[in-house]
Amino acid sequence: MFKMMRRLGVITARICVLLFCVCFLTFFFVPKTSADMTVIHATEVDEIDGSGTLDSENGDAFNLSISSNDDSTSLSSSLKILLVLTVISLAPSILILMTSFTRILVVLHFTRMALGTQSTPPNQVLIGLSLFLTLFIMAPVFNQVNEQAIQPFNNHEITQEQALERGMEPMRTFMLGQTDRKDLKTFLEISGTKAEDLGESVDNIPTTTIIPAFIISELRKAFIIGFLIYLPFIIIDMVVASTLMSMGMMMLPPTTISMPFKILLFIMADGWSLIIGQVVKTFY
Repeated sequence: MFKMMRRLGVITARICVLLFCVCFLTFFFVPKTSADMTVIHATEVDEIDGSGTLDSENGDAFNLSISSNDDSTSLSSSLKILLVLTVISLAPSILILMTSFTRILVVLHFTRMALGTQSTPPNQVLIGLSLFLTLFIMAPVFNQVNEQAIQPFNNHEITQEQALERGMEPMRTFMLGQTDRKDLKTFLEISGTKAEDLGESVDNIPTTTIIPAFIISELRKAFIIGFLIYLPFIIIDMVVASTLMSMGMMMLPPTTISMPFKILLFIMADGWSLIIGQVVKTFY
């Protein structure tokens, strides 16, 4: 019953967030109509150059010319809505796949499993902690993206393509710094790309190759850290299990007795500060 209520609450929260996004986009991006807008009817259009003569309701005639915006650095309202919706839908994937979020979250889950506390801390706490640690670690990268891509694009100094290229450069640098060369080589071989074709510069490596190599490297490092976290708690489990066997208490689960000792060891070692501090330092 509790799980059903929690799931219903999560669905309700998602619906509220979606409605809020729709209202926000409708209020800020949909152009407003004025009551005194003049209705225009087309009478003759030239099919070659896109120009023609239009008549309004008042009978006044004027010429209409159509031009392209190839050199424009601004977006129309419809494209802005499409861009915002795309970013909203891809934001979880971008957060998980291209930042430090994966390694931190996996390590925290290993820590909880090693303690044997099941759902304590809950997933919401671990995800929230991972999110803020990710923002702390990625702050310099996000600042570079803002200074090199977002702000110049908002000031109409660069085009959309240039903003995308400049915004990806700090992210690529971060991912390449955390990616093992053997993982990068593996995906280059899978894609059929030879190292000789890329030259000595890493700028020639496709982003679609860097991202999966980065994820594999993050998972490997997280599992290595999780293994090291497990070792002291496994020793406690073995000592407690052997003690209970020697006392003839075979029906008593060892995890029930070992859990308080695990928590005591974790508190005495200041486990949260130690683990989080060391995980964050692995990115520097």
